[in-house]
Amino acid sequence: MDKQAKLLSSRLFLKLRQVEVVLNRSVLTWREADKERKRSSGISEAAHGRSVQVCEIVAVGRTEDGDDKRTRKSRKEAKRHSQLYPYAFTVSFVMRTRQHQWRCSEVTFHCNDQELCNQWVRVTNEQLSLLTNRPKSLLVYINPFGGKRCGKRIYEQKVAPVFRRAGISTDVIVTEHANHARDHLKTEANLDKYDGVVCVGGDGMFSEILHGLVSRTQTDHGVDENQPDAELVSCSLRIGIIPAGSTDCVCFATVGANDPVTSALHIIVGDSQPMDVCSVHHDDIFLRYSVSLLGYGFYGDLMTDSERKRWLGPARYDLSGVKTFLSHNYYEGTVSFLPAEGNLGNPKDKLQCRSGCRICQHKPSSKDQHSEMSDKKEKSPKGDSGDWNVIHGKFIAINAATMSCACPRSPKGMSPSAHLADGTTDLILVRKCSRLNFFRHLLRHTNRNDQFDHSFVEVHRVRKFRFQPKHHRLDSLEDLSEPLQKKGFSPICLAQTTCSYSAAHSSWTCDGELLPHAAIQVR
Repeated sequence: MDKQAKLLSSRLFLKLRQVEVVLNRSVLTWREADKERKRSSGISEAAHGRSVQVCEIVAVGRTEDGDDKRTRKSRKEAKRHSQLYPYAFTVSFVMRTRQHQWRCSEVTFHCNDQELCNQWVRVTNEQLSLLTNRPKSLLVYINPFGGKRCGKRIYEQKVAPVFRRAGISTDVIVTEHANHARDHLKTEANLDKYDGVVCVGGDGMFSEILHGLVSRTQTDHGVDENQPDAELVSCSLRIGIIPAGSTDCVCFATVGANDPVTSALHIIVGDSQPMDVCSVHHDDIFLRYSVSLLGYGFYGDLMTDSERKRWLGPARYDLSGVKTFLSHNYYEGTVSFLPAEGNLGNPKDKLQCRSGCRICQHKPSSKDQHSEMSDKKEKSPKGDSGDWNVIHGKFIAINAATMSCACPRSPKGMSPSAHLADGTTDLILVRKCSRLNFFRHLLRHTNRNDQFDHSFVEVHRVRKFRFQPKHHRLDSLEDLSEPLQKKGFSPICLAQTTCSYSAAHSSWTCDGELLPHAAIQVR
């Protein structure tokens, strides 16, 4: 970096000390210019230096009188200093703190030459304008009802000021009802005006915006979403997530922290992360898209029960979780899946998806995947032979994790080695077992032990899968709102065979939303 040509190099003042400030195309550096002072103090020159990547500079601007904050002790000296060096500019930049969290820090340089000050602001902003991946205009949707109902306050107090500092223009829409954002994106929004869409809310809000954008893109390109093997067109707009929900699984799994300021700074500097999207169909009817978790059995029953307790807020998940665990139901069905092939790793390899992930970078192109799946479909038209694996059994839970599903309660997630953009999902089958063993499996989601290291748990990395329940009579979501027949809880016993068999089927939860059909196919 030091070998790059200098764009600017000046001696300026920082907190009453003279510093040498250098800007090249990739780095802004400053270090104390008084070398004699360094030698006498015995401190190395590196200790007095600092550098910031140009791509992590948020904004640069002139500093007005009074903007430069001083302590009471130094106010008198600062006043004299500002008379000698009246011109100043402030650089706002990303500062990394603990556990993947970012903060917006700033440094103010002073000089006695107005033209020099203006030159630093102009040249630095010219370098920022060359970063074409940065958004300049954003469409923001705020869910005021999600999580602890703090979405609007979080945006106005923590996010909007940072966007303004970065010079990003925003159009803000506060949603008024469920699917407001989805419907607006599908039909009304003029997407040509924006560089991206931002959702302020939880996983449900992200799902709304995802469905709106993906469906709008397919409609614009004449793609029929009801065709299970249709090749979908990728969205051109990126989605930014400001966490303001109950779990914020998608944000945690992609950014590494549920922190609004960190997410806002990632959006400002233009960071992006490709993500896999699963399409879910029943026969030739499109149901939903999924980016995190598809769950049948335990998680489907949990979500079904929690829907009847929405008045409890986020606490409903804990209550319904305990109730579902005590019920300990299992369900019969057939799972068919097409295993992932090639250098795509294994769900048990402990290779976690991080920035620059080799698994995601070396995945086949979407055209290659489509061709590969078409060939296999020709070899196996019924999907029950050839390269497809078929498993019949009794399951307490069937889960498909398209990402790790990590969150603060489960730091490693449901499938710690799932990748964000490898074109696969991790299919987790939990067979009928004792309540104690199932509890051990659930407990391992909260610690560092291997949750797949049980004889009744198996996991497969797949490109497509189908599920056919032994009993499938659910026709609409209205059936889910009907109270369950009173069955009572099974006895709490450690015997391996202690489970309640439900003649009816469970329901699929798709990123927190219930599906109206139990027989599905996923790609």
